Amino acid sequence: MGPLAGLRVIELASIGPGPFAAMLLADQGADVIRIDRTEPSGLGLPVPPRFDVAGRGRRSVALDVKQPAGRDAALRLIDRADVLIEGWRPGVAERLGLGPEPCLERNPGLVYGRMTGFGQHGPLAQAAGHDLNYIALTGALAAIGPATKPLPPLNLVGDYGGGALYLAFGLMAALFERQRSGQGQVVDAAMVDGVSSLLSLFHGLAAGGQWDPAQRAVNLLDGGAPFYDSYATADGRFVSIGALEPKFFAELAERIGLDRRFVQRQYDRRVWPEMRMAIAEIIGGRTRDAWCALLEGSDACFAPVLTLAEASEHPHARERGAFIDIGGVRQPAPAPRFSRSVAGVPAAAPEPGAHTRAVLAEAGFAVDEIEQLAAGAAR
Repeated sequence: MGPLAGLRVIELASIGPGPFAAMLLADQGADVIRIDRTEPSGLGLPVPPRFDVAGRGRRSVALDVKQPAGRDAALRLIDRADVLIEGWRPGVAERLGLGPEPCLERNPGLVYGRMTGFGQHGPLAQAAGHDLNYIALTGALAAIGPATKPLPPLNLVGDYGGGALYLAFGLMAALFERQRSGQGQVVDAAMVDGVSSLLSLFHGLAAGGQWDPAQRAVNLLDGGAPFYDSYATADGRFVSIGALEPKFFAELAERIGLDRRFVQRQYDRRVWPEMRMAIAEIIGGRTRDAWCALLEGSDACFAPVLTLAEASEHPHARERGAFIDIGGVRQPAPAPRFSRSVAGVPAAAPEPGAHTRAVLAEAGFAVDEIEQLAAGAAR
């Protein structure tokens, strides 16, 4: 089931964007087998696996890849795979004997996906870091937040936007190319590269003099424009206004009672401070739900600012089935959607090593080999 049914993926357990990319593949029907460590690793969330939403939809094999038997078992599983996902610091896989060279020598059609923050080479390749550091280096962090300081945008921009999504796209591109060449290759997905790519529009705007990269909250899409921002309501909640186009701003103004002179001078930055004060005063006069009743579903480019819990219960999300329940945990449904090849509901994230015996048997390991490897994992 699913458009990726039949695709075999080996995931070498890591954190952040690697598991998220693997989740995207599993959500669409790929058979993802995660090779977990046999000792506590500090990877993942400090909660039971059922709460690890990004870990859903795969099977887990526990192997001690630092030992020859565990490494060789991992290589035998990789022999049968279409894709491998590795999210370790550059050189770690090579030291363990699981780098691209031995894997591609054994399995020439393998697409070997490598996920890092700084990439496989360069002056910072060996430096430790996290999402915030990677987006800082690209210029993205400097553009996000109030005028007083940059604001961490969760880990959506680096880990998931510039990391996992670009890795998943790279894997699909390499698989498509393999149909012509019959050969696998290495996909080097670095978060600094992906985030820089995400910033393409803003590089163009800056080059054309339409974006000030030295300041925050002064530009069209960073909260500088009063018609593209969030506002507090009478009950202490917030709503978002995104009426960029004149026709949509005109409808917003008419519906909320904003002075028409602001519509006529929408892009005149000299009136933006006064316009912001006027909008803030109007929006602050009613509750969030009252504004929803008046504006939601119109062309005023309006939406309430919802919490995670509220978002899953919104009528639009409910109508589209945007959230599902897996093991008693409400979580986003697989995306995007397909008209024919619809994947089933993913299984909850497994306990490390939960499928060791079953997967090894499926891969053709002898009973005594399986018991020896399982015993090693249990130590």
